[in-house]
Amino acid sequence: MMKRTPFVFSVFTVIATVFASACSTPPAPQEPEIRTLTQQEVHDLMVGTCIQATRNCDSAALIEGANQLLDEGKEFQLIAPEDLPDDWTVVAASGGIGGGGAWEHVIERTSKQNLPTIEDGTITAMNTLSDYLGKNFDAIIRNEAGAATFAAFVSATSIGVPLVDACPAGRAKPEVQQSIAFISGLSATPAALVSSWGDVVILEKAIDDYRYEDMARGVAVASGGRVSQARNVMSGAELKRGTIHGMVSEAILLGRTVREARERNQDPIQALIEVTQGYKLFQGIVTKSEPTGERGFSYSDVELKGTNEYDGHTYQVWVKNENMISWLDGEPDVMSPDLIYNLDPETGDAIAAGYLGGYPLDIEVAMVGRQAPSPVWRTQQAIEAIGPRHFGFDFDYVPIEELQQTRAAFGSQ
Repeated sequence: MMKRTPFVFSVFTVIATVFASACSTPPAPQEPEIRTLTQQEVHDLMVGTCIQATRNCDSAALIEGANQLLDEGKEFQLIAPEDLPDDWTVVAASGGIGGGGAWEHVIERTSKQNLPTIEDGTITAMNTLSDYLGKNFDAIIRNEAGAATFAAFVSATSIGVPLVDACPAGRAKPEVQQSIAFISGLSATPAALVSSWGDVVILEKAIDDYRYEDMARGVAVASGGRVSQARNVMSGAELKRGTIHGMVSEAILLGRTVREARERNQDPIQALIEVTQGYKLFQGIVTKSEPTGERGFSYSDVELKGTNEYDGHTYQVWVKNENMISWLDGEPDVMSPDLIYNLDPETGDAIAAGYLGGYPLDIEVAMVGRQAPSPVWRTQQAIEAIGPRHFGFDFDYVPIEELQQTRAAFGSQ
C-alpha cells in the first residue's frame, strides 16, 4: 500500500511557506543615492558654473557665499537624474529674472520710502509656490548656469533637499522660453515671483513660456529691474526628459580643469578647450563695451583688439545679458544656441564685471566657443527661440563647427 505521509508533509510545507510569505514585512523601498560634495568640489563648481554662464560672473563672490553655508554646517548634496524617483516633485528655485531698463521712478520712489528689503526672495518664492500647490518639493534644479547654481543650492539647503545634476539650459540665457524644458512641452507655470521688497505674485498659468517671459519681465521692470522666482515644477519623470543631464557635474569638471592646469603651470584655456572639445576664438584687449538697459535686459556691444597670434584682427560680441553672437573681422564667427565664453586668459575663470553682461575696458580676454550641450538645442523650435533671427539679425544659424572651418589661418584651434 502506498504511504501518504510524504504527500501530507508536502502540503503542509507549501501552506506554511505561503503563510510565512504573506505575513512577512515587504522590504522598504531603497532610498535614492545622494552624494555630498567636498569643499574642493564646491569651489570648483562655482568656478565652473561661471564658465558655463556665457557671460561675466564673479566666482570669488560665489565661493565666499558657499563657504559661509559650509561654515554653518550646510551640505551641498547632489542627486543624479537617473536616481531621481519618478514621483518626486522638483522645482527651479534658483535666482531671478531681469536686467537693465527698470522703471526709474519706481527706484526713486521706493528709495524715498525707505522700504525694507527681504533677505532671500528666492526662498520666499519657493515657499510661496509650495504653499500654493499644497505640496513639498523633494529636490531643487537650477534654471541656468552662473549665480543661479549657487542660488539653487541656497534654496536646497534651506529645506534640506538635494540639487539635481541637470539643467534646462546648460548655460545662462536671457529669456525664459530658451529652455529644453519648454521645447520638451513643459511649462514654467505655475510660478511665484517675489520683489526685493517682498511683493508676491502667483502666476497660475501662462499660455506658453514666451508669455511667461513677457509677464515676468514686466514685473521685473516694475520692481527695480529684478525679481526672484520659483517655477518649472516637474515630476522626476518629467525632469528626465526636459533637462540636460550632468550639467552640475560638468561645472565641477570645468572648474577642476582650469585649477589643475594652473597648478601644473599649464595653459588653463587650452586645457578647457580640450575638455569641452571647443575652439579658441580670439584673444585681445577690450577696446569698446557700450552697455544699455532696456525692458529688463542688459545689452552690450563689445569690441576686442587682437593680441599675440590675433594681432591685427578684431572681435565683436553682441550681448543680451549673455554672449549671443560674435564676429571675427566683421564675419559671423559663433551664434547661439552655440556657446561663447569670455575668460581670463591667465586663470581660465569667467571675467568679472560690475554689471550684467559687462566687459571691463582695457582688460585682456580669451574668447572660447563650443557646441551647445544638447542636440535639442539644434532643433528648429530651439533655433526659433534662441537663434540669430529671434534677436533681429538677418541671417540664419550656422553651427560653430562649420564656421570654424574658415579659421585655419590662425592655426590655433
